Amino acid sequence: MDWLTSTLPRSLEGFPEIPRWSMGLLLGTGFVTYYLYEAVKLPTLACSQNSKFREFLENHVPVIREKFWPTVWCFESRLQTVFASVLRQHTLPDIEYRRQIFRLKDGGELALDWLGPDGSSLKDPLVLVLPGLTGNSQAEYIKSLMRAAQAQGFRCVVLNNRGLGGVDLKTPRTYCASNSEDLGEVVDHLRETDCAKNTPLIVVGISMGGLMLGNYLAAHGEEAKDKIDAGMIISVPWDVFKATESIEQFGLNRLLNYHLATSLVKTLDRVKHHMPWDVEEALKSTTVRQFDSRFTCKQFGYNDVDEYYSAATLHTKLDRIKVPTLCLSAADDPFQPLDAIPVDAAHKSEHVAILITARGGHIGFMDALRPGEDYMCRVFVQYVEAVMKKGRPEV
Repeated sequence: MDWLTSTLPRSLEGFPEIPRWSMGLLLGTGFVTYYLYEAVKLPTLACSQNSKFREFLENHVPVIREKFWPTVWCFESRLQTVFASVLRQHTLPDIEYRRQIFRLKDGGELALDWLGPDGSSLKDPLVLVLPGLTGNSQAEYIKSLMRAAQAQGFRCVVLNNRGLGGVDLKTPRTYCASNSEDLGEVVDHLRETDCAKNTPLIVVGISMGGLMLGNYLAAHGEEAKDKIDAGMIISVPWDVFKATESIEQFGLNRLLNYHLATSLVKTLDRVKHHMPWDVEEALKSTTVRQFDSRFTCKQFGYNDVDEYYSAATLHTKLDRIKVPTLCLSAADDPFQPLDAIPVDAAHKSEHVAILITARGGHIGFMDALRPGEDYMCRVFVQYVEAVMKKGRPEV
């Protein structure tokens, strides 16, 4: 403690030296107090107080009434985001899937990866999972969810978007957050086949996959209820404008932005020979906004990035969603500021419920000393089990 005593003012000279164990105890007590009072909290459930969907969740998804205890050494938002991703990727083994190449109406192809070698021995319902921006069926957060699904014997299939998951691009078209045409074709296909003809279908979207799902549900309204029994959305960037602004902030947020932009550029570089125009400028993008402005807008016919983000954003569309949908968001998600989560709209909704944890970051939700069945997985498992046992939630 020489550094400490040497900096004490002369007025304190003569006082006894502070023992090391006392200082350690003081700091430890302060840390534990901060953790218990600032990090460990009951989640907030935003949904209409009198809705049957809220009653369904409160009665059959008990985890929503439990405090979320974020990993004690990793509860800061960006640490949750980064460490959850890194640790899952390096500790969780790849999942064994049965791959189905699905041909789309325009000649494009995507991959449907079925959990397990034989889906016939697994339980109903069928769960369709939509990964995030550059994710696929082996993305770390997908592996975490699939391990939890395997343990419960759920039937799951992961949708790998065009050009991702090792599938060659067959047409000059990829995907974007505002477009749900491919999802619609997959849902129709599943409903027409024996695997999902007479069983509940739950669709789970993570991050950008949540935007795709949300926009599909909002666009189809009541019609979607004939095809999808329940939805779940995890870590969605509700307001794409504010989400983009957030990840452009100086520091680690900007590094996360650069990482995503680099992943998008690498994906485009692999398939650029399919594009009917020069994409070299897009390949120089260092932010997601730049990439969307230089490539996504052009491919999907938007005049500019503001028009695209207006079409993709979800926070103003809750009233159009008629399928019961549980959403999981963290108040400290670096990709989505708390003030952009549509809490007021959810409180008026009978179909959409937003579960908001105080901590968790972006697709983090780690609450153990090492990766495993984290909070996100428990919410997922309990929600699917509730639909499996009780059927479509009443609304």
